[in-house]
Amino acid sequence: MSATQNMPPQPCLFAGQSGDTVELIRRFDWAASALGPLEQWPEVLISSTRLILSSPTPIVLLCGAKGVLLYNDAYAAFAGQRHPEIFGLPAEQAWPEIAEWNRHVIGMGLSGRSMSQENLYLPLRRPGLQEDAWMNLYYNPLLDNTGRSHGMMCIVVETTSQVVAIEQRSQAEADLRSANERIELALNAGAVLGTWVWDIPNDSVTGDERFARAFAADPQQAASGMALDRVTTAIHPQDRPQVRAMIERTIATGGSYRAEYRVRQPDGGYRWIEANGRCELASDGTPLRFPGVLIDIDERKRTELALRQLTQTLEERVSEAVLQRIQAEDQLRQAQKMEAIGQLTGGIAHDFNNLLAGILGSLELIQRKLPAGEHPQLARFVDAAIASANRGASLTHRLLAFARRQSLDMRPVEVNALVRALEELLVRTLGEQISLETHLADDLWPTRSDGHQLENALINLAINARDAMPDGGKLRIETRNTQLGEHQAQHHQVPAGDYLLLSVSDTGCGMPQEIIRHAFEPFFTTKPIGQGTGLGLSMVYGFVKQTGGYLQLESQVGHGTTLHLYLPRLLVAPAEQLHGNAADAPRGAGERILVVEDDKVVRMLMVEVLEELGYQLIQAADAQSALGLLEQHAPLDLLLTDVGLPGMNGRQLADAARQRQPGLKVLFATGYAEGAELRDDYLGKDMEMIAKPFSFEALAGKLKAILGN
Repeated sequence: MSATQNMPPQPCLFAGQSGDTVELIRRFDWAASALGPLEQWPEVLISSTRLILSSPTPIVLLCGAKGVLLYNDAYAAFAGQRHPEIFGLPAEQAWPEIAEWNRHVIGMGLSGRSMSQENLYLPLRRPGLQEDAWMNLYYNPLLDNTGRSHGMMCIVVETTSQVVAIEQRSQAEADLRSANERIELALNAGAVLGTWVWDIPNDSVTGDERFARAFAADPQQAASGMALDRVTTAIHPQDRPQVRAMIERTIATGGSYRAEYRVRQPDGGYRWIEANGRCELASDGTPLRFPGVLIDIDERKRTELALRQLTQTLEERVSEAVLQRIQAEDQLRQAQKMEAIGQLTGGIAHDFNNLLAGILGSLELIQRKLPAGEHPQLARFVDAAIASANRGASLTHRLLAFARRQSLDMRPVEVNALVRALEELLVRTLGEQISLETHLADDLWPTRSDGHQLENALINLAINARDAMPDGGKLRIETRNTQLGEHQAQHHQVPAGDYLLLSVSDTGCGMPQEIIRHAFEPFFTTKPIGQGTGLGLSMVYGFVKQTGGYLQLESQVGHGTTLHLYLPRLLVAPAEQLHGNAADAPRGAGERILVVEDDKVVRMLMVEVLEELGYQLIQAADAQSALGLLEQHAPLDLLLTDVGLPGMNGRQLADAARQRQPGLKVLFATGYAEGAELRDDYLGKDMEMIAKPFSFEALAGKLKAILGN
């Protein structure tokens, strides 16, 4: 029940008393409260209420088990903006922030015990008043003549102002002590070199011992007083005129004085000091006293001198930093452009590989089904179509190499052995007018790469070099070990560490900077139309990046070009590699194969050919269907699946299939495998991979090799 409710006046037991709270009592609906009607209140409550209403001291009654609040006008002022809403409310509702304290008070009062608390801190939310409050509280129980308690009377003496004043005084004293300590520490540490007072009418400068040491003077003479000229003789000759002028100006006008100058030391050197003082004038303007302090600024001045010397070359350093930033931004833009082009070309190549797989498969089936010797002209057209499709497949493989989406067969590689094996082929490729030189390091580290792709990259670079030397020249292939530090590796966007460096240099025409900026972009070529695809360097660039290395191009017009291939060092010795050639279209022996391919044409062609070769085929268009067929037709001998299936991909399908049939052999077909670019990271035990588009002889040979293991 709120005290602000407009209830009709009740018979008042407090006649002759006045005030806001008296009026509240008269109009309050006590019958609806925990205390009941006024006429039923116990005498002790009536008499206590009369007492507090007559008191100028803030007093509040906490009545009954809930501590209903009755208070006087003085307490209403203490309550601030909470009054009059809290009048007649239980204490816990009126002061929720100190509810626990009030519960304790009510319990003590009802048990008939008094209590007091001095300088009690209470965080009261009193709008318009200080929230942090301190007060002395004196509590006495409201006992009737039988000794029964009806609540607690609380006399409130707020001590907030006194406590705050004491705290402020204590803080001021602490600050003063701290300031004195800092002054003493500064004096002892040498930051303050000394103090002085100049008696101007008598021209007598007195100073402490530190002041005497600063000016290389006798401490006793400084204590008794000496002429200003005796002091200024220690000032550096170059600084002395300026100091004299500042002193004369200060004593003429009065006020503060500040000067920086050098003073001679006993060892003959000079030390920078700062003099701060104030000239005191008489009422008629006559200068009287000039007290001051000396501060050591020698280190700061030397730092400023060094800074001035440093800033003399600031423009040059800023220009260099701006140039480095421009170069870094150019590199970032180039890398972003190459990445965007790579994603585009990779996606295009993947789609074309699937198309070419269907085209080549269909052409091979036509070729197989043509009767031998019949329709020779038709057979010639089929052969021409197959050759053109294979050239398209070669282009897509180069695009995938640039886009770093090709499937690499990563193995340990001895680069020196690879170069020696290619020497004869390179000599024939270069022709008689170009000589080949090789300089191969004896202790060359091994690397981990795709040997066939590395051979193709080296041949591509040799062909580019040959075309750059139409009148002959020299091609040099060099290998050596190198290391990339953090800065250089960051510049090349590779991890720091050991690298094998394979360099291919020519003495050809070289390239200007404008061409160098575009050299690694696919389809960019300076050769005449029909003489180059513009995919050679881009393929090498993508391949080297995909293996974790870096390709660096150096070229100068008229002086030739050098390509540096940085390949990561392999820390273990390379194992012996086995190379084998698949037989032409080997036949199966009734092995059961599940073919999973979402491209309907490619799936149809694979099933057609493999059934002709003697395999039993089960086919599915997606992974979910394939798993259902696996349950129906188990056990199987092999799973032949595309990598890029809708929903669950090929590797996920293989793992799920092996849960149902452990040890199932798997052959992946890929236009490119996102996440399968490195075979070793993608393939598990008894898993192999074949790249689209493929000939059916190659597919049959791969199947025979896997199933024969």
